[in-house]
Amino acid sequence: MTGRSEDVDEYVAALPDDARTVMEDVRRVVHRLVPGVAETISYRMPTFVLDGLPLVHVAAWKKHLGLYPLPPMDGELAAQVEPYRGAKDAMQLRYDRPVPYDLVERVVAVLLEQRHRGND
Repeated sequence: MTGRSEDVDEYVAALPDDARTVMEDVRRVVHRLVPGVAETISYRMPTFVLDGLPLVHVAAWKKHLGLYPLPPMDGELAAQVEPYRGAKDAMQLRYDRPVPYDLVERVVAVLLEQRHRGND
């Protein structure tokens, strides 16, 4: 959607208002949940990096913000995420609907937990 940005702030600044608002809010959620997380552009999309490895990617599309990859989930969390799935491992946050930031936070928390288990 934004072309070839070299910097996350540049990527976000080039977005239309609806996409920029959702992107900024998702960034705040991730930074609140993962203090010290870094941001970079990887695969032409903003990527949150923890301990030198990608934690989660986000990309602005015409009608939604994509969040990649989704962690393996089951039970209640999987059921809550299901309406937002755009693909097996992606979550689509539509600009024309309320964004479930609490659900985004829960998904990122699972990614973070998996990362920490992998480092043990």
